[in-house]
Amino acid sequence: MKKLIALSLASSISLLSADSLAEKLKARAAQGSPKVTPEIKAEFADGIEAVRKSGIVDQAKKVGDKAPEFTLKNALGKEVSLADELKKGPVVLTWYRGGWCPYCNIAMAAMQEKLPEFKAAGASLIALTPELPDKALTTIEKNKLEFHVLTDLNHEVAADFGLVFKLTPEVEKRYRQFFDLKEFNGAEAGTDRLPLAATYVIGQDGTIKWAHLDADYRARAEPADIVAFLQNKK
Repeated sequence: MKKLIALSLASSISLLSADSLAEKLKARAAQGSPKVTPEIKAEFADGIEAVRKSGIVDQAKKVGDKAPEFTLKNALGKEVSLADELKKGPVVLTWYRGGWCPYCNIAMAAMQEKLPEFKAAGASLIALTPELPDKALTTIEKNKLEFHVLTDLNHEVAADFGLVFKLTPEVEKRYRQFFDLKEFNGAEAGTDRLPLAATYVIGQDGTIKWAHLDADYRARAEPADIVAFLQNKK
């Protein structure tokens, strides 16, 4: 029961909606890529299962926990702190893995679409990414993002939230065939770690009020569910 309370899963209504993020992500997964063979698909599936078995979802920060404080820079070098944003209202905090991830791009675009509703509910939106500033700027411009996108160098804040996991050797190898994580995240971050694509709603008291955590990077928080939560908390 505690686990069910801690994790806010997408509602059945949003899952059935043709315009829901879940449906868009499902369509992207079905689309696939000619580069991704059945063998590679199996390795990715094994990678997701390894993350699930690692217990990271149970160990990560959850509803009722205090959100770790942070101050990070955006792509233009401006510092943004969680504490300052919380003075204005609740914060929707979400992670994306990188502009190389099609599921992340779809999720960020969906968040941007709901941004006016987040603001109307009194909340601000912050996305954290391990991407270096120039790569993050490309992602911002590509998806026309109008909210804070901050670089979490070397996964430091993600680690404070308990969200960093290690890729299986097979998945790490496959990623190297398609792109270089060092190019996106910096050499110090390495090529074997990524954060969960987690999303939190943090109250002005610094406590996590809502959370979406999933071992599967294709499963993302439904923006409409976040809006509904924010509206119900007014």
